[in-house]
Amino acid sequence: MIIPEFWAESRQLGRRDGRRVTVRRFGFSETSLEDAQRHADERAREALAQVLSGADLPRRELRRPYGGEDGLPIREEIVERHGEIVITRNSYGARCLNVRDVLFVDVDLEDAASEKASFAVGLVLVAIAVAAGAWRDSVWIGILGAFVAYVFAPTIAAVVVRIGRRLRGDPAASALGRIRRFAEAHPDWRMRIYRTPAGFRLLVLHRTFDALEAAVSECFDALGADPAYVRMCRAQRCFRARISPKPWRIGETNLSKVTRAVWPVTAEVAERRARWIERYESAALGHASCVFVEELGSSRSDARAEEVRRIHDDACRATSTLPLA
Repeated sequence: MIIPEFWAESRQLGRRDGRRVTVRRFGFSETSLEDAQRHADERAREALAQVLSGADLPRRELRRPYGGEDGLPIREEIVERHGEIVITRNSYGARCLNVRDVLFVDVDLEDAASEKASFAVGLVLVAIAVAAGAWRDSVWIGILGAFVAYVFAPTIAAVVVRIGRRLRGDPAASALGRIRRFAEAHPDWRMRIYRTPAGFRLLVLHRTFDALEAAVSECFDALGADPAYVRMCRAQRCFRARISPKPWRIGETNLSKVTRAVWPVTAEVAERRARWIERYESAALGHASCVFVEELGSSRSDARAEEVRRIHDDACRATSTLPLA
């Protein structure tokens, strides 16, 4: 796990077949901006040499805050360090706990079901409208039908989703069932379950893990972990949990380019961003970002995992009676 404090970018120029070639690469360092710049220059020169020799490489790296599956480190402001446990602030202002070897699993419910159903229903209704217009040889019938589809698709989709949920059962109960079946199949594991606004979070306490080991992949698959999170864990070789509320869940809906600025922020937005962060942190004090539900499995506990649990539970206010956000 690498979460650098310093970032820089290098631009290297060359010529290939009479055309100018420009390659840009980021560099990073945990010690200084100068080291980050040297690293950026080194990466850019290496990439330029490969491009000039015919390699099909991207000429420029995007400024992605999350790092994630791209292989670059997590590019976020470091808020706190507790030894190797690093608290960062993500692209929309929330604090996240990052740790190399203590397993977190987020099990989301089917929040996207209504959106997917709306799209599918809308597509079907538009197709019907276009077919009706063609059948009657009338463009206006097609346009009117498409408008009706746009207006009524969400309502029809909501009915479809409700029917689907009744047939499949409660998604929260289904997710808990998967967790409990996994616990029964792994009685030597100790797992702590939390309720999140989107589903459940699992923290494993009986030992530490490497993100690339088979037991982690098996756990992710069995519990239906978020695919983007799984890719991030494997690319960064670490685990991660959001420990403060998403801003829009606590009334901070106006997320501007200032609040979403990729770290490190420029001097011209730093002051405005700091004021927004202060307001957000004040509002976050009145909410829990997850709520403890129960523990399953063995009583065995790893000291490092327990340290992470303590920091996580305190930051999330997981055992408080505050509203979940």
